Amino acid sequence: MKKKILIILGIFIFFFIDATISYAKRDSLPKDKVIDKEIRAIYISYLEYFNHFYGGSKTINENKIDKIIDNIKEHNLNTIILHVSPFSDSIYNSKIFPYSYTLTGEEGKNPGFDYLEYFIKKAHLKDISLYAWINPYRISFSSDINSISKTNPAYRLINTSSIGVSQNGIYYNPASEIVKDLILKQIEELINNYNIDGIHFDDYFYTQSDIDSLEYKTYLENGGALSLKDFRLENTNDLIKRVYKLIKKKKNEIVFSIAPDGNINNNYVYHFADVKTWLSKDEYIDLIMPQIYYGFENEYSPFKKVLDNWISLKTNENIRIVPVLAIYKIGEEDGNAGSGKIEWKLNNDIISNQISLIKSYNLSGYAYFRYDFLERID
Repeated sequence: MKKKILIILGIFIFFFIDATISYAKRDSLPKDKVIDKEIRAIYISYLEYFNHFYGGSKTINENKIDKIIDNIKEHNLNTIILHVSPFSDSIYNSKIFPYSYTLTGEEGKNPGFDYLEYFIKKAHLKDISLYAWINPYRISFSSDINSISKTNPAYRLINTSSIGVSQNGIYYNPASEIVKDLILKQIEELINNYNIDGIHFDDYFYTQSDIDSLEYKTYLENGGALSLKDFRLENTNDLIKRVYKLIKKKKNEIVFSIAPDGNINNNYVYHFADVKTWLSKDEYIDLIMPQIYYGFENEYSPFKKVLDNWISLKTNENIRIVPVLAIYKIGEEDGNAGSGKIEWKLNNDIISNQISLIKSYNLSGYAYFRYDFLERID
Protein backbone atom coordinates (compact mmCIF):
# COMPACT_ATOMS: atom_id res chain seq x y z
CA MET A 1 0.00 0.00 0.00
CA LYS A 2 2.81 2.38 0.97
CA LYS A 3 4.57 1.55 -2.31
CA LYS A 4 1.43 2.44 -4.29
CA ILE A 5 1.10 5.74 -2.44
CA LEU A 6 4.75 6.57 -3.15
CA ILE A 7 4.26 5.83 -6.84
CA ILE A 8 1.17 8.06 -7.02
CA LEU A 9 2.99 10.80 -5.11
CA GLY A 10 5.93 10.54 -7.49
CA ILE A 11 3.67 10.87 -10.53
CA PHE A 12 1.98 13.91 -8.99
CA ILE A 13 5.34 15.59 -8.25
CA PHE A 14 6.54 14.87 -11.80
CA PHE A 15 3.53 16.51 -13.39
CA PHE A 16 3.62 19.44 -10.96
CA ILE A 17 7.28 20.14 -11.75
CA ASP A 18 6.67 19.71 -15.48
CA ALA A 19 3.73 22.14 -15.38
CA THR A 20 5.75 24.64 -13.37
CA ILE A 21 8.64 24.49 -15.84
CA SER A 22 6.26 24.83 -18.78
CA TYR A 23 4.63 27.89 -17.21
CA ALA A 24 8.04 29.45 -16.51
CA LYS A 25 9.04 28.87 -20.11
CA ARG A 26 5.77 30.47 -21.22
CA ASP A 27 6.53 33.60 -19.19
CA SER A 28 10.01 33.81 -20.68
CA LEU A 29 8.68 33.86 -24.21
CA PRO A 30 8.16 37.12 -26.14
CA LYS A 31 4.71 38.61 -25.63
CA ASP A 32 3.78 37.82 -29.25
CA LYS A 33 4.23 34.12 -28.39
CA VAL A 34 2.45 34.25 -25.05
CA ILE A 35 -0.51 36.34 -26.16
CA ASP A 36 -1.51 34.64 -29.38
CA LYS A 37 -5.03 36.12 -29.60
CA GLU A 38 -5.43 38.28 -32.67
CA ILE A 39 -6.65 41.71 -31.62
CA ARG A 40 -9.64 42.94 -33.64
CA ALA A 41 -10.47 46.24 -32.03
CA ILE A 42 -12.98 49.04 -32.40
CA TYR A 43 -12.73 52.56 -31.00
CA ILE A 44 -15.75 54.05 -29.22
CA SER A 45 -15.09 57.77 -28.80
CA TYR A 46 -16.82 60.64 -27.06
CA LEU A 47 -18.39 61.45 -30.43
CA GLU A 48 -20.38 58.24 -30.11
CA TYR A 49 -21.63 59.46 -26.74
CA PHE A 50 -23.16 62.51 -28.39
CA ASN A 51 -24.74 60.34 -31.08
CA HIS A 52 -26.02 57.52 -28.87
CA PHE A 53 -26.30 58.53 -25.21
CA TYR A 54 -26.85 62.27 -25.07
CA GLY A 55 -30.12 63.01 -23.29
CA GLY A 56 -31.14 59.37 -22.89
CA SER A 57 -32.38 57.77 -19.69
CA LYS A 58 -30.47 55.09 -17.79
CA THR A 59 -32.65 52.31 -19.20
CA ILE A 60 -32.50 53.61 -22.77
CA ASN A 61 -28.73 54.05 -22.70
CA GLU A 62 -28.08 50.67 -21.10
CA ASN A 63 -30.13 49.11 -23.90
CA LYS A 64 -28.08 51.07 -26.44
CA ILE A 65 -24.86 49.77 -24.92
CA ASP A 66 -26.24 46.24 -25.12
CA LYS A 67 -26.92 46.73 -28.84
CA ILE A 68 -23.47 48.23 -29.42
CA ILE A 69 -21.82 45.24 -27.75
CA ASP A 70 -23.97 42.82 -29.77
CA ASN A 71 -23.09 44.63 -33.00
CA ILE A 72 -19.38 44.52 -32.18
CA LYS A 73 -19.62 40.79 -31.48
CA GLU A 74 -21.51 40.19 -34.72
CA HIS A 75 -18.67 41.89 -36.61
CA ASN A 76 -16.27 39.36 -35.03
CA LEU A 77 -14.38 42.02 -33.08
CA ASN A 78 -12.90 41.17 -29.70
CA THR A 79 -11.58 44.41 -28.21
CA ILE A 80 -13.21 47.74 -27.38
CA ILE A 81 -11.11 50.88 -26.92
CA LEU A 82 -13.49 53.00 -24.87
CA HIS A 83 -13.05 56.73 -24.36
CA VAL A 84 -13.21 56.97 -20.58
CA SER A 85 -11.58 60.39 -20.17
CA PRO A 86 -11.71 62.63 -23.25
CA PHE A 87 -11.46 66.07 -21.57
CA SER A 88 -9.98 65.86 -18.06
CA ASP A 89 -13.23 64.15 -17.08
CA SER A 90 -14.72 60.69 -16.80
CA ILE A 91 -17.54 58.42 -17.89
CA TYR A 92 -17.14 56.50 -14.63
CA ASN A 93 -17.52 57.19 -10.94
CA SER A 94 -14.27 59.03 -10.24
CA LYS A 95 -13.08 60.80 -7.10
CA ILE A 96 -10.63 62.79 -9.22
CA PHE A 97 -12.47 63.87 -12.37
CA PRO A 98 -16.04 65.10 -12.92
CA TYR A 99 -18.49 63.24 -15.11
CA SER A 100 -18.04 64.18 -18.76
CA TYR A 101 -20.34 66.71 -20.38
CA THR A 102 -20.39 64.43 -23.43
CA LEU A 103 -22.91 62.24 -21.58
CA THR A 104 -25.32 64.86 -20.26
CA GLY A 105 -24.35 68.26 -21.68
CA GLU A 106 -23.11 69.44 -18.28
CA GLU A 107 -19.73 68.64 -16.80
CA GLY A 108 -20.05 67.03 -13.40
CA LYS A 109 -23.68 66.01 -13.80
CA ASN A 110 -24.22 62.40 -12.78
CA PRO A 111 -25.62 60.53 -15.81
CA GLY A 112 -27.43 58.03 -13.61
CA PHE A 113 -25.08 55.08 -13.87
CA ASP A 114 -21.43 54.19 -14.32
CA TYR A 115 -20.88 53.82 -18.08
CA LEU A 116 -17.47 52.19 -17.77
CA GLU A 117 -18.67 49.61 -15.27
CA TYR A 118 -21.62 48.71 -17.48
CA PHE A 119 -19.51 48.51 -20.65
CA ILE A 120 -17.00 46.22 -18.94
CA LYS A 121 -19.70 43.90 -17.58
CA LYS A 122 -21.45 43.57 -20.94
CA ALA A 123 -18.25 43.29 -22.97
CA HIS A 124 -16.78 40.57 -20.78
CA LEU A 125 -20.02 38.58 -20.99
CA LYS A 126 -19.39 38.46 -24.76
CA ASP A 127 -15.69 37.61 -24.31
CA ILE A 128 -14.69 41.08 -25.50
CA SER A 129 -11.72 42.86 -23.91
CA LEU A 130 -11.98 46.50 -22.92
CA TYR A 131 -9.20 49.09 -22.90
CA ALA A 132 -9.71 52.38 -21.05
CA TRP A 133 -8.78 55.17 -23.49
CA ILE A 134 -7.49 58.36 -21.87
CA ASN A 135 -6.53 61.72 -23.32
CA PRO A 136 -4.03 62.58 -20.58
CA TYR A 137 -3.44 66.23 -21.51
CA ARG A 138 -6.58 67.52 -23.22
CA ILE A 139 -8.93 69.67 -21.16
CA SER A 140 -11.02 71.50 -23.76
CA PHE A 141 -11.12 72.36 -27.44
CA SER A 142 -12.36 75.79 -26.37
CA SER A 143 -9.94 78.51 -25.22
CA ASP A 144 -12.53 79.81 -22.74
CA ILE A 145 -11.31 78.99 -19.24
CA ASN A 146 -14.84 79.54 -17.94
CA SER A 147 -15.73 76.25 -19.64
CA ILE A 148 -13.77 74.43 -16.92
CA SER A 149 -16.02 73.44 -14.01
CA LYS A 150 -14.96 73.92 -10.40
CA THR A 151 -15.09 70.16 -9.89
CA ASN A 152 -12.42 69.60 -12.54
CA PRO A 153 -8.83 69.28 -11.24
CA ALA A 154 -7.84 71.62 -14.07
CA TYR A 155 -9.79 74.42 -12.37
CA ARG A 156 -7.30 74.56 -9.51
CA LEU A 157 -4.44 74.92 -11.98
CA ILE A 158 -5.81 77.85 -13.97
CA ASN A 159 -3.23 80.66 -14.21
CA THR A 160 -0.38 78.29 -13.39
CA SER A 161 2.25 76.86 -15.73
CA SER A 162 0.57 73.44 -15.46
CA ILE A 163 -2.05 74.56 -17.99
CA GLY A 164 -1.70 76.13 -21.42
CA VAL A 165 -4.40 78.15 -23.16
CA SER A 166 -4.31 78.92 -26.88
CA GLN A 167 -6.46 78.96 -29.99
CA ASN A 168 -6.07 75.16 -30.03
CA GLY A 169 -7.86 74.89 -26.69
CA ILE A 170 -6.83 74.21 -23.11
CA TYR A 171 -4.29 71.50 -22.29
CA TYR A 172 -2.23 70.22 -19.41
CA ASN A 173 1.49 70.92 -19.61
CA PRO A 174 3.47 67.69 -20.26
CA ALA A 175 6.49 69.18 -18.44
CA SER A 176 4.58 69.71 -15.20
CA GLU A 177 5.19 67.26 -12.36
CA ILE A 178 1.77 68.15 -10.97
CA VAL A 179 0.21 67.01 -14.25
CA LYS A 180 2.21 63.79 -14.36
CA ASP A 181 1.13 62.93 -10.82
CA LEU A 182 -2.50 63.65 -11.72
CA ILE A 183 -2.37 61.29 -14.71
CA LEU A 184 -0.79 58.54 -12.62
CA LYS A 185 -3.48 58.93 -9.96
CA GLN A 186 -6.16 58.58 -12.62
CA ILE A 187 -4.64 55.37 -13.96
CA GLU A 188 -4.25 53.96 -10.45
CA GLU A 189 -7.90 54.74 -9.75
CA LEU A 190 -8.98 52.94 -12.92
CA ILE A 191 -6.89 49.87 -12.18
CA ASN A 192 -8.01 49.69 -8.55
CA ASN A 193 -11.72 50.06 -9.24
CA TYR A 194 -12.38 48.50 -12.66
CA ASN A 195 -11.65 45.18 -14.29
CA ILE A 196 -10.14 46.75 -17.40
CA ASP A 197 -7.92 44.84 -19.82
CA GLY A 198 -5.83 47.77 -20.99
CA ILE A 199 -4.90 51.43 -20.65
CA HIS A 200 -4.76 53.31 -23.94
CA PHE A 201 -3.37 56.70 -25.04
CA ASP A 202 -3.77 58.22 -28.50
CA ASP A 203 -1.52 60.84 -30.17
CA TYR A 204 -2.42 63.87 -28.04
CA PHE A 205 0.86 64.71 -26.35
CA TYR A 206 2.39 68.12 -26.97
CA THR A 207 -0.16 70.35 -28.69
CA GLN A 208 0.96 73.92 -27.96
CA SER A 209 4.23 75.55 -29.00
CA ASP A 210 5.16 77.35 -25.76
CA ILE A 211 3.28 75.42 -23.09
CA ASP A 212 6.47 74.35 -21.29
CA SER A 213 8.55 77.53 -21.70
CA LEU A 214 8.84 78.14 -17.95
CA GLU A 215 9.91 74.56 -17.21
CA TYR A 216 12.45 74.59 -20.02
CA LYS A 217 13.91 77.90 -18.82
CA THR A 218 14.25 76.50 -15.31
CA TYR A 219 15.81 73.34 -16.72
CA LEU A 220 18.49 75.35 -18.56
CA GLU A 221 19.16 77.55 -15.54
CA ASN A 222 19.82 74.42 -13.51
CA GLY A 223 22.45 73.24 -15.96
CA GLY A 224 20.35 71.21 -18.39
CA ALA A 225 21.85 70.76 -21.85
CA LEU A 226 19.07 69.16 -23.91
CA SER A 227 17.58 70.99 -26.86
CA LEU A 228 13.94 71.99 -26.53
CA LYS A 229 12.99 69.10 -28.82
CA ASP A 230 14.89 66.54 -26.75
CA PHE A 231 13.59 68.08 -23.52
CA ARG A 232 10.05 67.51 -24.74
CA LEU A 233 10.77 64.00 -25.96
CA GLU A 234 12.17 63.20 -22.52
CA ASN A 235 9.11 64.64 -20.79
CA THR A 236 6.85 62.39 -22.83
CA ASN A 237 9.12 59.39 -22.30
CA ASP A 238 9.17 60.02 -18.57
CA LEU A 239 5.38 59.90 -18.34
CA ILE A 240 5.09 56.81 -20.55
CA LYS A 241 7.71 54.96 -18.53
CA ARG A 242 6.04 55.85 -15.24
CA VAL A 243 2.63 54.81 -16.52
CA TYR A 244 3.99 51.47 -17.72
CA LYS A 245 5.75 50.85 -14.41
CA LEU A 246 2.59 51.66 -12.44
CA ILE A 247 0.43 49.38 -14.57
CA LYS A 248 2.80 46.44 -14.27
CA LYS A 249 3.18 46.96 -10.52
CA LYS A 250 -0.57 47.10 -9.93
CA LYS A 251 -1.74 44.43 -12.39
CA ASN A 252 0.84 43.00 -14.74
CA GLU A 253 -1.64 41.50 -17.21
CA ILE A 254 -3.14 44.90 -18.10
CA VAL A 255 -1.93 46.01 -21.53
CA PHE A 256 -0.52 49.50 -22.06
CA SER A 257 -1.06 50.64 -25.63
CA ILE A 258 -0.47 53.88 -27.51
CA ALA A 259 -1.83 54.95 -30.90
CA PRO A 260 0.66 57.49 -32.30
CA ASP A 261 0.39 59.46 -35.51
CA GLY A 262 0.79 57.14 -38.49
CA ASN A 263 3.40 59.50 -39.92
CA ILE A 264 6.54 58.62 -37.97
CA ASN A 265 8.17 62.00 -38.58
CA ASN A 266 5.12 63.87 -37.28
CA ASN A 267 5.56 62.19 -33.93
CA TYR A 268 8.92 63.89 -33.52
CA VAL A 269 8.16 67.25 -35.13
CA TYR A 270 4.68 67.94 -33.72
CA HIS A 271 3.78 65.53 -30.91
CA PHE A 272 7.21 64.88 -29.34
CA ALA A 273 6.41 61.20 -29.10
CA ASP A 274 9.60 59.12 -29.16
CA VAL A 275 8.17 56.08 -30.89
CA LYS A 276 11.61 54.68 -31.80
CA THR A 277 12.53 54.41 -28.14
CA TRP A 278 9.17 52.90 -27.22
CA LEU A 279 9.68 50.21 -29.85
CA SER A 280 13.18 49.34 -28.71
CA LYS A 281 12.82 48.69 -24.97
CA ASP A 282 10.63 46.77 -22.55
CA GLU A 283 9.89 49.64 -20.16
CA TYR A 284 7.46 51.77 -22.18
CA ILE A 285 4.58 49.94 -23.85
CA ASP A 286 3.16 46.52 -24.64
CA LEU A 287 1.34 47.47 -27.80
CA ILE A 288 1.75 50.16 -30.45
CA MET A 289 -1.22 51.06 -32.63
CA PRO A 290 -0.08 53.49 -35.34
CA GLN A 291 -2.94 55.38 -36.93
CA ILE A 292 -2.27 54.41 -40.55
CA TYR A 293 -5.18 56.31 -42.05
CA TYR A 294 -3.95 56.08 -45.64
CA GLY A 295 -5.01 54.25 -48.76
CA PHE A 296 -2.70 52.20 -50.94
CA GLU A 297 -2.64 54.95 -53.56
CA ASN A 298 -1.96 57.86 -51.21
CA GLU A 299 0.57 59.98 -53.09
CA TYR A 300 2.53 60.96 -49.99
CA SER A 301 2.01 58.10 -47.55
CA PRO A 302 0.91 54.88 -49.27
CA PHE A 303 -0.37 52.34 -46.77
CA LYS A 304 2.09 49.54 -47.47
CA LYS A 305 5.13 51.81 -47.31
CA VAL A 306 4.01 53.35 -44.03
CA LEU A 307 3.27 49.93 -42.52
CA ASP A 308 6.67 48.64 -43.66
CA ASN A 309 8.33 51.65 -41.99
CA TRP A 310 6.63 50.91 -38.69
CA ILE A 311 7.59 47.26 -38.82
CA SER A 312 11.23 48.13 -39.56
CA LEU A 313 11.23 50.58 -36.66
CA LYS A 314 10.42 47.86 -34.12
CA THR A 315 13.61 46.40 -32.68
CA ASN A 316 12.11 44.82 -29.56
CA GLU A 317 10.38 41.52 -30.29
CA ASN A 318 8.22 41.91 -27.18
CA ILE A 319 6.30 44.89 -28.58
CA ARG A 320 3.21 44.05 -30.63
CA ILE A 321 1.96 46.10 -33.59
CA VAL A 322 -1.75 46.61 -34.24
CA PRO A 323 -2.40 49.21 -36.99
CA VAL A 324 -5.50 51.40 -36.73
CA LEU A 325 -7.49 51.60 -39.99
CA ALA A 326 -9.62 54.47 -41.28
CA ILE A 327 -13.02 52.91 -41.85
CA TYR A 328 -14.44 56.45 -41.70
CA LYS A 329 -12.85 57.13 -45.10
CA ILE A 330 -14.74 54.38 -46.92
CA GLY A 331 -16.73 55.95 -49.73
CA GLU A 332 -15.24 59.40 -49.07
CA GLU A 333 -12.78 61.59 -50.94
CA ASP A 334 -9.42 61.93 -49.18
CA GLY A 335 -8.33 65.51 -49.71
CA ASN A 336 -4.88 64.89 -48.21
CA ALA A 337 -3.96 61.98 -50.48
CA GLY A 338 -2.87 63.95 -53.55
CA SER A 339 -3.34 61.92 -56.70
CA GLY A 340 -4.94 59.14 -54.64
CA LYS A 341 -7.74 61.29 -53.28
CA ILE A 342 -10.59 59.35 -54.90
CA GLU A 343 -9.25 55.87 -54.10
CA TRP A 344 -11.66 55.42 -51.20
CA LYS A 345 -14.61 56.35 -53.44
CA LEU A 346 -13.67 54.00 -56.25
CA ASN A 347 -12.73 50.93 -54.22
CA ASN A 348 -14.75 49.14 -51.54
CA ASP A 349 -12.07 46.58 -50.68
CA ILE A 350 -9.34 48.84 -49.27
CA ILE A 351 -9.89 47.81 -45.65
CA SER A 352 -10.10 44.10 -46.46
CA ASN A 353 -6.88 44.37 -48.48
CA GLN A 354 -5.19 46.20 -45.63
CA ILE A 355 -6.22 43.47 -43.21
CA SER A 356 -4.88 40.82 -45.62
CA LEU A 357 -1.54 42.62 -45.73
CA ILE A 358 -1.45 42.90 -41.93
CA LYS A 359 -2.14 39.17 -41.61
CA SER A 360 0.54 38.33 -44.20
CA TYR A 361 3.06 40.15 -41.98
CA ASN A 362 1.89 38.09 -38.98
CA LEU A 363 1.18 41.18 -36.91
CA SER A 364 -0.94 41.06 -33.77
CA GLY A 365 -4.17 42.36 -35.29
CA TYR A 366 -5.89 45.55 -36.38
CA ALA A 367 -8.30 48.20 -35.11
CA TYR A 368 -11.09 50.25 -36.67
CA PHE A 369 -11.64 53.94 -36.10
CA ARG A 370 -14.45 54.32 -35.13
CA TYR A 371 -17.72 52.61 -34.11
CA ASP A 372 -20.21 54.87 -35.91
CA PHE A 373 -18.63 53.90 -39.24
CA LEU A 374 -18.69 50.17 -38.61
CA GLU A 375 -21.59 49.60 -41.00
CA ARG A 376 -19.42 50.87 -43.86
CA ILE A 377 -17.38 47.67 -43.88
CA ASP A 378 -20.48 45.49 -44.34
